Amino acid sequence: MSVARDIITVAGVSAGVFFFFAGTVGLLRFPDTLTRLHALSKADNLGLGFVVLGLLPQTGGLRDGLKLISIWMLVLLAGATVSQLIARTARQSGSGE
Repeated sequence: MSVARDIITVAGVSAGVFFFFAGTVGLLRFPDTLTRLHALSKADNLGLGFVVLGLLPQTGGLRDGLKLISIWMLVLLAGATVSQLIARTARQSGSGE
């Protein structure tokens, strides 16, 4: 059973790292602020989700798993809020286009 949990953990964290890397590539390659922001926010949210799903089998109990999921939800909320503020500021200043 421990080997199966380890395989799930490695697969989940590896998928998360892949999406983090893809978001970073999008940040560096896309031409304007709004497309960079979109690539980075979507890929990072998905990457963190995979990391959390990969770590869930390693938690000691339900409480630790709920902590991981609540951290993921808070990061999703904060990321959406900050992305909205950055996009609004970029559009108002005219640098987003």
